[in-house]
Amino acid sequence: MELVTIAKPYANAIFEIAQQDKSHDDWKAILEAAASLVADDQMQAYLESPSASKQDKTTTIQNLVASIAERALNTKENEFLSLVLENDRAAALSSILDLFENQANAFDDAKAFTVISAYKLTAAEEKSIVKDLSAKYDATVSIETTIDKSLVGGLIIKLGDKVIDLSIKARTNELGLRLTTH
Repeated sequence: MELVTIAKPYANAIFEIAQQDKSHDDWKAILEAAASLVADDQMQAYLESPSASKQDKTTTIQNLVASIAERALNTKENEFLSLVLENDRAAALSSILDLFENQANAFDDAKAFTVISAYKLTAAEEKSIVKDLSAKYDATVSIETTIDKSLVGGLIIKLGDKVIDLSIKARTNELGLRLTTH
C-alpha cells in the first residue's frame, strides 16, 4: 500500500485534533521530530529488530521525540506515536507530516473572497460578511466587492471555483425551472 494512502487518515485525525485545541505548531514539531527519527538508518534498524518489543520501541521513540521537541509529550501525542508504531506505520511518518502541513497551510492562508452585490454595500454590511465568512472558514478573510445590477438583490460570494449564490436572480431562475419541470 502506498505511504500516502496509509498516512492520510492519520494526518486527517491529527489535523482535526490540532483544529480543536489550536495546537498546529505543537503537532508539526512532533511530526517533524518523529519523521526525522525514523528516517535515521540506525533507528530503522532498531525498529526492524526482533530483539526489542513493540512497547520498548514505542517508549524509545516517545522519549526521543520528547527530547527533540524539548518538552514532555501530552497524552494525545503519546497515543498517536504508540498507534503508529503498534500498526507498523513508522515509515509513513514523513508522509503524515507532509499531508498535515499541506492541510495546515491551506487552512491557515488568508482567504480572499469576491462578493458581487446588486448594490453598493455599506461598511457595516461588508464587516458583517467578513465576520460571517471568517467564522465559517476559521481564517482571515478579505473581500473585494463588485456591483451587478442584474442580480436585483442578494449576493454572490466566490472563493476560487466555489460559488455561493444568494441572489434573487438565482432564486427566481431556480423557481422558474421548478415550475417548468412540474
